[in-house]
Amino acid sequence: MIEFNSQNEFQIDKEDQVLNWLNSVAEMENHQVGELGYVFCSDEYLLDINIQYLDHDTYTDIVTFDYKEGTVLNGEMYISTERVADNAEQFSVSFDSELRRVMVHGLLHMCGFGDKTDEDTKLMRAKEDEYLKLWDERFA
Repeated sequence: MIEFNSQNEFQIDKEDQVLNWLNSVAEMENHQVGELGYVFCSDEYLLDINIQYLDHDTYTDIVTFDYKEGTVLNGEMYISTERVADNAEQFSVSFDSELRRVMVHGLLHMCGFGDKTDEDTKLMRAKEDEYLKLWDERFA
């Protein structure tokens, strides 16, 4: 089960399609969704989480708390909608497209993909692109 909550005024568009898409991504990565929560929040809210739990004093677009059990995905993902908007502008993409990239990025972390090395980052970007294409083809 995937739930969307907000600490700011943000509301997700096309909720049913996003749910189906995220479940499909998990399945394609040989995982199943247990209990996943996406929480949309402000930069400051996410910065507080980043400092408190990860000892990182930096702004970020997503913080993922992974409580996976085997191949069952459980966890929480906090997403700064302000950071997503800034990134969308910087990369000349729509807010919705950048939001989906960040959402699938967190899910891919839970599926075991990293982004600490250049090689890992390259694979993560390729997976994000693959699943954004899936969105465009089947869920948009």
